[in-house]
Amino acid sequence: DALDIPRLAENIAKTGASRYVITLMQGTKYMLAPNETYDRIAGTQPGEACAIRDIPMELGMELRKYGIDLYLYYTGDGPHIDEVIGKRFGFTAPRQNVSMDFVEKWAAVLREYSIRYGDLVKGWWIDGCYDYFGYNDELLAPYYDACKTGNPDCIVAMNGGVPADGPTKRFSREEFTCGEYNDFTVIPETQFVNGAQVHILAPLGLSPDGTEWNSWCKPGVKRDAVYLADYIRRLREVPCSLTIDIIVYPDGSFDPAQANELKKLSALLD
Repeated sequence: DALDIPRLAENIAKTGASRYVITLMQGTKYMLAPNETYDRIAGTQPGEACAIRDIPMELGMELRKYGIDLYLYYTGDGPHIDEVIGKRFGFTAPRQNVSMDFVEKWAAVLREYSIRYGDLVKGWWIDGCYDYFGYNDELLAPYYDACKTGNPDCIVAMNGGVPADGPTKRFSREEFTCGEYNDFTVIPETQFVNGAQVHILAPLGLSPDGTEWNSWCKPGVKRDAVYLADYIRRLREVPCSLTIDIIVYPDGSFDPAQANELKKLSALLD
C-alpha cells in the first residue's frame, strides 16, 4: 500500500527505458495483485496472500503515459516455499517431478492475470522452467497459452537457468530468450535463437557476500555508465535487447548510486 506508483513511473521514465518488468511473486504465498483463482485453490481470503491493491494495473496505466511497456515476471514453481499452500497447488520442495495437475492450477492463476491486464502487459518473463523440475514443452504449453489469452500479441520467455554460453531458447514457441546472466559480459552472435529474439537480463547491484548470483535486487553499481554504454552499443549491433535489474524501494525511489549511473547512461546513449 505504501508504493508510490507515480513516483516509480517517473523514475523509470528518467532512465530512458522502453519497458519495465515487475515481479508478481517469488516462491512464497504472496502475490502482488488480487486473484480469485489463487484464493480458491489456496483456500485463502482476499488480502491474506493476494494483495488487495492491484499494483500491476496501476503501474501499467501510469507507464502508458510515458510510452513505457509493462512486462510481468511469473514463475514455474508457484508458492512452493509455503508448505500448506504449496501442497494445495501440488508442488513443494525438492521441486521435482512437476505434474500437469500443478501446471493446470498454476496456469489458471496466470490466465486470470492475463485476462485482467489484456494488452496493458506486453510481455511475460517466466522463471523456474527448469529441466530438473521435470519441465518439457508439453508442461510449459499451458503457461504460454495462458499468457496469450489476455493479449495474443504479447511475447513470452521461459527461463531454464543461466546458460553456459549464449542465450538459449527454452520453449519451442517462446518469442524472446530469458537470457539470465549475472553480469553484463555476454554478446550474442545472432539476433535470433531458433526464431526467438535474443535478450539479456542481468543485475546492476553489488553482491553483499561476493557470490556472483547474489547481486539481484541489491544496491550499488557493478558496472558504470561508460562500460554499460559501450556494452549496449555492442548489443545494438546484433541487435539484442537488454533488461537491467535494480533495487526499487517502497516509496518508488531507486538506490541513489544506481539512479545516478542510469541517468548518465541515458545521456551517453542519446
